[in-house]
Amino acid sequence: MTGDFTTLTEPFRRELLAHCYRLLGTVDDAEDLVQETYLRAWRSYERFEGRSSLRVWLYRIATNACLTALEGRARRALPSGLGGPADDPDASLELAEPDLAWLQPIPDPATIVATHESLRLALIASLQYLPPRQRAVLILREVLSFPAAEVATMLGTTTAAVKSMLQRARAHLDEVAPTQDNVTEPTEPSAQALLDKYIAGFQNADTAALEQALRADAAIEMVGTRTWFAGRVTCLRYLTHVIGSPGDWRMIPTVANGQPAAAAYHLGADGIHRAFGLGVLTTTDNGITHIHVFGGGPDLVTRFGLPPVSPGVRPG
Repeated sequence: MTGDFTTLTEPFRRELLAHCYRLLGTVDDAEDLVQETYLRAWRSYERFEGRSSLRVWLYRIATNACLTALEGRARRALPSGLGGPADDPDASLELAEPDLAWLQPIPDPATIVATHESLRLALIASLQYLPPRQRAVLILREVLSFPAAEVATMLGTTTAAVKSMLQRARAHLDEVAPTQDNVTEPTEPSAQALLDKYIAGFQNADTAALEQALRADAAIEMVGTRTWFAGRVTCLRYLTHVIGSPGDWRMIPTVANGQPAAAAYHLGADGIHRAFGLGVLTTTDNGITHIHVFGGGPDLVTRFGLPPVSPGVRPG
């Protein structure tokens, strides 16, 4: 039985991780809840009678496990969700309360159909404003395209209630979701070119390259603090305090949340470049509109399959 269970259910693990991440906003918790889903499913597998597909059954278990985990929890945040942009890029970053919960980036699960748009940071942040059951309904219906009747069965409610929750979720999301104009896929040449300029700007301490890459209305957020800046001029003033000298930074390109990203390594006093964190870019045809900086160190970059210490400078 165990062999059959593993063979039949394992192909769904990556998409279930993406589903739990959309609900929770954190990879750490999403991985735990996927493990919990598989444990619950294995324990009840003998009672699974095929009244729904195996995929629907697993999504029902995962969704309800996530809803239980979300009870009493505050939403996960980005700095821009906590207040307006900072006025002085020369001042120290504003520290946040130690118990504040932050969104986390997720490695790109490229094998999942229609993943990119539904995992972008702006959407994940917006979903956090919805009550958990509305959030679940919106994801199950709009992202995963489950029929309303099937979603009702998953959540133990009626089809009419699902339709009502979906309507309220859409209205609420329209109020809080930012406009995503012409966001480019990370594989598009324009997105690759902007990522190259971003990386070159840091590795060569070249503010001109960063200026060319940023759109006039660009913003940068330092996740883990309350500080974020809006406008290319202000962002560049802040970045001049960060980029240091040529060679202080090394970067490795990657993809996070269906967006171009770069793992950043900073030079230590011992001459070794150690992982600092990850910059996740929102790119359009005419520039970078947003940079989310996650300073998770080696724990974060190794999650993306990258080394804790930089092996060298990226050519070009």
